[in-house]
Amino acid sequence: MKKENQNNTNNIKEKKNYKKAPIMPIHLRVFMAVLLGQIACGFALGISGTALSNASKYIQINDLWTGLIGAGSLIGLAGSILIGRLSDKIGRRKLLMLNMYILGTLSLLQLLTNNLPTLFIIRILIGLMIAVDYTVGNALLTEWLPKGEDSKRQSHLLIYWTIGFIASYITGTFISGFGSHTWQIILATGAIPAFIAAIFRSIFPLPASPSWLASRGKVKTANKVIKKHMGRKWGIPKKLKKAKPVKEVSWSILFSGKYLRRTLVGGLFYACQAFAFFGISIFLPILLQSMHVTDQKVSGIIYNGGMFIGVILGILLFNRISRRAFLISNFLLSGILIGFLAIDKNLNSNIQLTIFCIFAIILSSGLVLDYPYPTELFDIKIRGTGVGTCITISRFGAAAGTFLLPILTNQGGASLSMLICAIVLLAAFIICLIWAPETSPKFKQNN
Repeated sequence: MKKENQNNTNNIKEKKNYKKAPIMPIHLRVFMAVLLGQIACGFALGISGTALSNASKYIQINDLWTGLIGAGSLIGLAGSILIGRLSDKIGRRKLLMLNMYILGTLSLLQLLTNNLPTLFIIRILIGLMIAVDYTVGNALLTEWLPKGEDSKRQSHLLIYWTIGFIASYITGTFISGFGSHTWQIILATGAIPAFIAAIFRSIFPLPASPSWLASRGKVKTANKVIKKHMGRKWGIPKKLKKAKPVKEVSWSILFSGKYLRRTLVGGLFYACQAFAFFGISIFLPILLQSMHVTDQKVSGIIYNGGMFIGVILGILLFNRISRRAFLISNFLLSGILIGFLAIDKNLNSNIQLTIFCIFAIILSSGLVLDYPYPTELFDIKIRGTGVGTCITISRFGAAAGTFLLPILTNQGGASLSMLICAIVLLAAFIICLIWAPETSPKFKQNN
C-alpha cells in the first residue's frame, strides 16, 4: 500500500506546473465568463445615475434619497468582505454560477416598485451580487490563468467593466417615451447583461479552482480538475502540494504584522479612488448641470469617452511602469487637475470640459490597478478574504462619494464637490507615497 502511494506521488511530481501552461480553451472560457460578468457589473453600477436624474421629473425625490439609492449598490458591495471569506471556505465556482441569475432577477424587480426604501434595499442586494464577481471572479481568474497572463488579463477586465459602465450611461440617456415608468425601465435594463453572463456560465460551466482545492489539502481532486480541462501532463506545482492545508482563515490575520500594511494600502487606495470616480461618474448629469455645461448629453458622452481612453492608456502603461509609481503619479495628477477646476471658477465651459476629460483619462487609467494590485498583495491562503476586505473598505469610499456628491453639489455647486474629490485624491497620493509596496514581478527585485 505504501509503495502504491509512493508511486502515485511520483506520478504527480512528474506533472508540469499547470500555471506554466500555454493559453488553452479553458483559460479563454474562464476569462470570457468573468469579462461578461464585469460588463454586467459596470452596467448595473452605472445605470442608477441616469435613472435617478430621470426619476426626479416624475416623483418626489430629495438629495438624501438620490444619494442613498445611488450609493445602494456600492453599499452592497461592502459585502465583499463576507463574500471573500465565504469563497475561501466553499470555493469559487458555486458562487459564480448563481450570482448573475440573482442580479438579473433583482434588476427586473425594480420595475415593480417606486417605493424608495424598497428600491434602496434592492440596490444593496444588487451590490452584493456584484461583490461576488468583483471578489470571487477575480480570484478564480488569477488561479486559473498561466503565470504572467493572470495580472495582464486582470488589467484588461477594466476595459469590459468600463464598456458596461459607459453603455449604462448611453442607455439611460437615450431611453425615453415611457412616461413616469421611464426611470424604472432604465434601472431594469441591468437585467440584460446579467442574464447574458448567467446563460454563458450555464452553457460553459466554470471549473473549480485547482489552487484553492490544493490549499485545502485536496491535491488529488485538484489534479483531476486540471487533467479534465488541460490534459494529463499538467498538475499542481510542488509548492502547493507541500503546503499545509488551510482549515480556517481569521480576519485578524489581515491586521497582523505580516499583512497590516498591505491591507491598509489595498483598502485605502481603492476607497479614495472610488470616492472620486463613482461620485463623479454616477451623478455626471447633475454635476454637468451645476457646471453650466449646455449640451449635457454630448458632454457626458465625451467625458465617458475620456474614461474609456484612460482605461486603454492604463493597460498600455500597466507592465511598463511599476505598480507603486503608477499609483503615486495617478493620484497626484488627478488630484491637481480636479483641484484646479474647483478653485478657478472663471473658466468657460469648453475649457472646463477639456480639463474635466483629461482628469477622466488620468483617473480612469488608475482603475486598471483595481483588480491585479489587491490580488497581488495577498497569497493564495487568504486571497479571497484579503481582496474582499480591500473591496469592502473601498466601497465605503465609493458609497460616501456617491451619497455626498448630490448633497455637496446642491449646497455648494460643482466646485465644492470637486474640491472634496481633490482633497481625497491627494490624501491617497500621500498614503501611497508612504506605504504602497511594489508588487510587480518586473520591478519588485529593485524595490
